[in-house]
Amino acid sequence: MSKFETKYIFVTGGVLSSLGKGITSSSLATLLKHSGFKVGIVKIDPYINVDPGTMSPLEHGEVFVTHDGAETDLDIGHYERFLNTDFTSKNNFTTGQVYLSVIDRERKGGYLGKTIQVIPHIVDEIKRRIRLAGEENEILVVELGGTVGDIEGLPFLEAMREMKHEYGMDRVISLHLTLIPLIRAAGELKTKPTQHSVQELRRIGITPQIIIARTEKEIPKELKSKLSMSCDVDYDCVITAQDAKSIYQMPLNFLKEGVLVPIARFLKLPEFSPDMKEWDLLVKQILAPQKEVKIAFVGKYLRLKESYKSLIEALIHAGANLDTKVDIQWIDSEELEKNEDVLEQLKYVDGILVPGGFGERGINGKMRAITFARENKIPFLGICLGMQLAIIEFCRNVLGIKDADSMEFNPKTKEPAIYLIENFIDQAGKEQIRTHTSPMGGTMRLGEYKCVTKDNSKLQIAYQGQKMVKERHRHRYEANPKYRAKLEAQGMVVSGESDGLIEAVELENHPWFVAVQFHPEFTSRLQAPNCVILEFIKQSLKFARA
Repeated sequence: MSKFETKYIFVTGGVLSSLGKGITSSSLATLLKHSGFKVGIVKIDPYINVDPGTMSPLEHGEVFVTHDGAETDLDIGHYERFLNTDFTSKNNFTTGQVYLSVIDRERKGGYLGKTIQVIPHIVDEIKRRIRLAGEENEILVVELGGTVGDIEGLPFLEAMREMKHEYGMDRVISLHLTLIPLIRAAGELKTKPTQHSVQELRRIGITPQIIIARTEKEIPKELKSKLSMSCDVDYDCVITAQDAKSIYQMPLNFLKEGVLVPIARFLKLPEFSPDMKEWDLLVKQILAPQKEVKIAFVGKYLRLKESYKSLIEALIHAGANLDTKVDIQWIDSEELEKNEDVLEQLKYVDGILVPGGFGERGINGKMRAITFARENKIPFLGICLGMQLAIIEFCRNVLGIKDADSMEFNPKTKEPAIYLIENFIDQAGKEQIRTHTSPMGGTMRLGEYKCVTKDNSKLQIAYQGQKMVKERHRHRYEANPKYRAKLEAQGMVVSGESDGLIEAVELENHPWFVAVQFHPEFTSRLQAPNCVILEFIKQSLKFARA
């Protein structure tokens, strides 16, 4: 199949948001990839923000960072974890980016004085971006965020409708994910919300060929028949998406439901035969593991655990590959600051994890956890802010530098163990000027950078002896090399570097205490867990058995 014959599968959502369009899209793409096709995937976000980079984690969940430094929707993380593929900035775009591109072109005279309108100009830009994401792929799965009926989603639905006319029915198909609610008092599943959602799509000019029905329990045959007739789809095109214990079950569940049969029929493709043996084994080890380990997760965005989505999934990946249940003990860092009972909980865990974050709220609680891990020889992993706080804690409590601090929390500190490099060379090799008053968006160290590991270090061992690894970053502040000699003299070794920047530290006189500036969770996949997170769980298992 030539690159100009990309086939498109559009996934829309109805009734309400957060039904699982990202997991559905990822699952379908996974089945297609395991069937031997070259598959791409793109997420369209209808919000007007240019990207989620400046949005609060409590507002939108995690910001996922691609290897090329794009701050994207957390669904891109699902795509990478399911498909074991690196995606880029072209695999996620927002209404804000679309309008920004069109307005910028208009200001430069690119439209030759024409009146700029949603149709055709905005819609054409949307189609251009979809086609760009589909280049070099045989099949592109397109996930449209939001819910059918949202006013901001209309231009995207129009783009979808136009592409079906331009490319034909055998190159563009529509899947609609919707809710079949269970009325518990009556014990009934109700189809009316789905019927109304499909009617709204048809009013716009889109008739979905496949209905994915999200439900709490199995849908009986007569209800499937009712949905088939009322939504004008074939019976085998009503696919149940029943609640599952693990999101990684969904590709297997969709395969059992026969979703690939109508997809192949509509796209005029031969019968799909995905090889899911390895995937099936890993899922079984998630659902019924032989071992268990308790990990204290010391965070401050615990009201919305989606804020740590990639890290939670990375722990699941490590557990699945070690046939181990990772039992996360959620520790609120603010509570840890003031409540001794919370500190007591750390006595009963096998490993302590301090993740990334921004701002000074809750940092003293995180440092209490770091002190506890260091003094009690409990396996420890610090990530991003977690590494910076590990350095500050060591400076204060081991080196005796009581005023050691980060310029993020105290710009005027006399002991800036963590500081801001004002003249910084970014991933593209361009100089950035960063100050404490720089705009937040786009002024961070973002994307993939090389890290040179120290010979025979715990970090290098975790990476199976690799002398150079590539990991992704999302931060503004760096460890200050001015303190390196003092740190190393007392046993905190710099075990990872990137062009003179400190990428990782570890303790000599500790079984396993490693902290990294990068975000290892961004490169973890079910079939390829991140090495340093995998090693952390291995060491925690060893501690649990001791």
